[in-house]
Amino acid sequence: MRIPYVPNPPATTTEEESAIVSRISARRAPRPLQALDLALLHSPPVADGWNAFLGAVRTRTLLAASLRELAICRVAVCNSAWYEWGHHAPLAAAAGLGPAALEVVKRGDLGDVGEKEREDARRDGLGEKEWAVLKYADQMTRVVRVDDATFEELRRLCDEREVVEVTATVAAYNCVSRFLVALDVGERNGTGPDDVKH
Repeated sequence: MRIPYVPNPPATTTEEESAIVSRISARRAPRPLQALDLALLHSPPVADGWNAFLGAVRTRTLLAASLRELAICRVAVCNSAWYEWGHHAPLAAAAGLGPAALEVVKRGDLGDVGEKEREDARRDGLGEKEWAVLKYADQMTRVVRVDDATFEELRRLCDEREVVEVTATVAAYNCVSRFLVALDVGERNGTGPDDVKH
């Protein structure tokens, strides 16, 4: 990390700061505070808002876990945010995306995915809806403006709430990845998806 992490447990000077640390710890439980938390807690108000927003995106939407984790993993790949990948690729696998599907997610250019590779990925959890989410996350992250064809494909397969929740997830995790990479949280810059231990 490019600046030191705050101590763990974090030192607090006010009741409000103690409450913030408690809220973040409660969301992480039973796991301990993460490196990301210990970076954000340099600014308790930012850490608190981050915790509430990301908590809502991660745990309070109706989006299927496979779609949520697929979108997050594609953002991580596009932005070389390997700390993010290391946390979310196992969750994507647990949600039903097998190795062939995750290999496609790791591709630099989705246009390079051949028919056999795509068919293997389809059998491994990357169906039509997942493919639409993958392409949407890719465009949102790489070029920001999603073309009409990509949006219409997502819209055909998702209801309005799903479209909003996919969009919010991709946007939120672009924010996360940019913070992680800029500060080298977790010391993963300069590595790759296959260097990450789960």
